[in-house]
Amino acid sequence: MSRAVLSIGSNLGDRLAWLQSVPDRFGARVEAISAVYRTAPWGGVEQEDFLNAVVVVDDPARSCPDWLRIGHELEDAAGRTREVHWGPRTLDVDVITCGGRLDTPELTLPHPRAHQRAFVLRPWLDVQPAAALEVGGRTRPVVEWYAALPAAERAGVHRTELLLERRR
Repeated sequence: MSRAVLSIGSNLGDRLAWLQSVPDRFGARVEAISAVYRTAPWGGVEQEDFLNAVVVVDDPARSCPDWLRIGHELEDAAGRTREVHWGPRTLDVDVITCGGRLDTPELTLPHPRAHQRAFVLRPWLDVQPAAALEVGGRTRPVVEWYAALPAAERAGVHRTELLLERRR
């Protein structure tokens, strides 16, 4: 069985439509979708705010690299370019966790910076309030990682009234 937590974001074009393309692609494999959050850009590049959400997917036939491959296919379909590190993008799909540790050139799990990003942790708490995240051999509840972030980081994440649909 392969259950993954995916963080999705967009700050170019029809942001909500790009986000919706993710649960649409996964269909019945979607277990949960967070609320949509408006978040300040992360990484120091001047750009528009993002819309972010978390999607939990599950499929016994998929491996962790499969989730990444499909995420990249969705990014490509959205016309994502990688010209500026942490720059604007039509769609970003990150695998945050997938049932354990993995360290390959293509994928490191759990995501090595998830614990530093309120735009990942806050929506994740919507769908898995009891989730835990291991960082550097230390496992803590996601709520604790979130509370440990600087106030300014947490203040940059705002729940919207926008929702993604779970279509089967």
